[in-house]
Amino acid sequence: MGSTGKAAAQGARSSRTLKLLARGGYAVSGLLHVVVGILAVQVATGSASSEQADQTGALTAIAQTPGGTALLWFAVVAFAALGLWQLTVAFSGGAETSDRLKAAGKAVLYLALGVLAVQVVTGAAGGSGQESSFTATLMEKPGGTLLVGAVGLGIVAGGVYHVVKGWRKKFLEDLQGGTSGHVGRAVVTLGRVGYIAKGVALGVLGALFVVAAVQHDPEQAGGLDAAFATLAAQPFGAVLVVAVGLGFAAYGVYSFARARYARM
Repeated sequence: MGSTGKAAAQGARSSRTLKLLARGGYAVSGLLHVVVGILAVQVATGSASSEQADQTGALTAIAQTPGGTALLWFAVVAFAALGLWQLTVAFSGGAETSDRLKAAGKAVLYLALGVLAVQVVTGAAGGSGQESSFTATLMEKPGGTLLVGAVGLGIVAGGVYHVVKGWRKKFLEDLQGGTSGHVGRAVVTLGRVGYIAKGVALGVLGALFVVAAVQHDPEQAGGLDAAFATLAAQPFGAVLVVAVGLGFAAYGVYSFARARYARM
C-alpha cells in the first residue's frame, strides 16, 4: 500500500468520531450475541424454531421491539464504523502481517453485519435456507466444491482460534483496563466463557460446510441456526444448546465491556 493510503488510514484512526462509533459497533455486536443466546435457549426449550437462532433472527427480534427500527439504523452506522476502523488497522503501517489480515477479515464481517441490518430494517433480508442456496450456487462453479470445503475448514480454524483465545485469556490483549476488581474479574470470566462457546458454535458451523462439500449436498450447509439444530440433535442436545446459548449471551455482555475498554 502506498504512503498516501497509509497516511489516510492513520488519519482515520485518529478520528474521535470514528472511534466512538466503532465502540458503538462493539456494543451492538454485544446486543446481537445476547439475543442470539436467548433465542438458542428458547430453541432448546421448544419455545422458538432453530431457524430463528442466527444473526438475521436476532436482528429481526430487535426490530420488533419498541424503538427497534431506530436501533437497527444505529447498528448500520456503528457496524460500518467498526468495519472502517478495522480497515484502518489492516492498511496502516506498524502492525504485524497476521494482525493486518485478521483486521481485514473482521472488517468484512462487520461490514456484512451492517448490510444485513439494512436488509432486515428494510424488509429485504432472506429467510432460512439462504446459506444453502448460496452454497448450491457456489458448488455449481468450477472448483466450487473445493472452495466450500475450504470455507468450512477456515470456519473450523476460526472456531479453534476462539476456543484457544478464550481458554488462554488472550482476549485481554484487546482491552485497555477494565479487568481489575470484582467487575473486572466478571469481565474476564464472561470473555472466557463467551469465546469458548462461540468457538464451539463456529466449529460445528464449519463442519457443516465440510460435510456439504464431501457429500456434495448444499442442504447440509447452513448458518448458526443449522449449527444449533445440529447440537440439539445430539445426545443431551438441549443441554448443549442451552450451554452454548448462555455462552453467546456471556460473550455479548463481555462485548459491552469491550465497547468501553477496547484498545483502539
